[in-house]
Amino acid sequence: METVQESADPRVDRWSAVCRAVALLLGPYAEVVLHDAEQDRVLAIWNPMTTRRAGDPSLLGELDQLEPSADDVYGPYEKLLADGRRLSSVSAVLRDPDGRPSAVLCVNLDRTPLEQAAAVLAGFAAPTAPRPQALFEQDWPDRVHQIIGSFVRSRGRPVERLGREDRLAVLAELDQAGVFAVRRAVPVVASALRTSRSTVYSLLAELRARRTHS
Repeated sequence: METVQESADPRVDRWSAVCRAVALLLGPYAEVVLHDAEQDRVLAIWNPMTTRRAGDPSLLGELDQLEPSADDVYGPYEKLLADGRRLSSVSAVLRDPDGRPSAVLCVNLDRTPLEQAAAVLAGFAAPTAPRPQALFEQDWPDRVHQIIGSFVRSRGRPVERLGREDRLAVLAELDQAGVFAVRRAVPVVASALRTSRSTVYSLLAELRARRTHS
């Protein structure tokens, strides 16, 4: 971890442990800068992202014009480097025992790895092409999983928490799709619903009895 600082300033000694801790936690993607609030110059930089060095002008502006309701912590706000990298930045005003601004601590986080990760995740989450039905026409276990999975997603709760009426409804969908015309379909359905075969047989009997009397 590269550090550029003015070693003679007591404020660097006072806050360096905090700055180093943040830089180590977020490094190498975070630049931590300690500014002199009185003379508007850079006191120290950890993980520098630019050619800025200790002693350079800070160009912070007037601290007394900042929004007082922020309680001395500002951000996250966006910054942009010359090479196009976007930063999320936070600034904190550090005060002396008398309450006067003594230093300003800025943390600049490079968002590039986050944006790259988001792009990868978005690619995986992108809409997929339609299923080639010819490949799955005979795959009745896949049809079972498709029907139960779609039902579970529509209910917004896990399969273990489906109530009796929910199970009857999903069995009706499976029956309509012709699943139970296949030999040994019940064990597959019972496994997918996380229940016993006897429960599936019992629910099927109830479902068909309701149809007979409706």
